[in-house]
Amino acid sequence: MPTPDIQSFFDPETSTVTHVLACPQTRRAAVIDSVLDFDPKSGRSHRSSADRVVEHVRSKGLTVDWLLETHAHADHLSAAPYLQQQLGGKTAIGSHIREVQSVFKRVFNAEDLGTDGREFDHLFEDGDQFAVGELTVRVMHTPGHTPACVSYAVGDDVFVGDTLFMPDYGTARCDFPGGDAATLYRSIGRLLSLPPHTRLHLCHDYPPDDRAPVWVCTVAEQRAANVHVRDGTTEAGFVALRTARDRQLAMPVLMLPAVQVNVRAGHLPPPESNGVRYLKLPVDLL
Repeated sequence: MPTPDIQSFFDPETSTVTHVLACPQTRRAAVIDSVLDFDPKSGRSHRSSADRVVEHVRSKGLTVDWLLETHAHADHLSAAPYLQQQLGGKTAIGSHIREVQSVFKRVFNAEDLGTDGREFDHLFEDGDQFAVGELTVRVMHTPGHTPACVSYAVGDDVFVGDTLFMPDYGTARCDFPGGDAATLYRSIGRLLSLPPHTRLHLCHDYPPDDRAPVWVCTVAEQRAANVHVRDGTTEAGFVALRTARDRQLAMPVLMLPAVQVNVRAGHLPPPESNGVRYLKLPVDLL
């Protein structure tokens, strides 16, 4: 299998990293965890982040086969529908998105929202494999942050979504609906059992003031230095640490807009009778 070409794009507003995975021989590609820019104060969206991806794909002569999500994000809106319009490709996510849809269908009283994943073109099961040109990508179900989280492994590279962050920041929170710290610990253990040289491509970085954003590290680096799950960390110790940490965290700024859109594969809710689309704000519920 050829060595994949990987180009990543960091969005400073949401600290999100979008990855473009490409086969160097066939120029087929996948986009992982795209970003639609959204201002919660005005309710305005724009496509500057997504257009960087479009420009890259076109400048390199790539053909996009897949628009992949590692999970239904709570910190940014997906640009998958816009990228599909511009570049083609099938939208896909882990099959446990059904559980997440069921939760947020109730939260937002979203009568139009299905709970069978139909909004996505394809749902992956753990262990599924699919092709990006001559690259073979393997799906790993890595829940804990959310029930639907998956990682995408191709050779020595794995795109881990929000499961792990850089070693100096730790791991994903587990206090969203369906999240579970013990489950995350086991998912991380699965990732960190991969060969030490395996490169982990992250979906976010929250750097301290003394370094620039970074979104790639190795399994060996995580095992040696991750502040939450370095070698020797027990499940009980991790659960206690993660639970205490989550109690201190504020809700993400874009959580309520983001999840309404992302459980719909990046589509906004349908327009109302006046032709305007609305995002709901549940009061005193969460």
